[in-house]
Amino acid sequence: MNPFRKAVEDGDHAAVVDLLAEDVVFTSPVVFKPYAGKAITAAILGGVMRVFEDFRYVREIADADGRDLALVFEARVGDREIQGCDFLHFDEDGRIDDLVVMVRPLSAAQALQQAMAAQFDRIAQEAAGA
Repeated sequence: MNPFRKAVEDGDHAAVVDLLAEDVVFTSPVVFKPYAGKAITAAILGGVMRVFEDFRYVREIADADGRDLALVFEARVGDREIQGCDFLHFDEDGRIDDLVVMVRPLSAAQALQQAMAAQFDRIAQEAAGA
């Protein structure tokens, strides 16, 4: 099992953060502009771990050289069932340098956006304190 998948499924935020490259770029499913840097990405992922309920990966798709990975997931945000995929790219040191998240359906994406907006002050504080 991929270490990122294991860390997320175990709810181990520190292990997730350890897998991020300093220059990681995070592309959110609900915000137009990507976020650059380990501190903000770590804080956002912490917020996501607080918002998602009943989170589980249901499929793992990797390329032959192990530098690209797609993790298909299901979860709940409030009363909305959400399906999504984490697309990860690993740098030459095995750290995640690109993380793109996509989700569906639209109603679940909207619920996710609202839940994450409620977390934004905490996320900003966590990123600043990193």
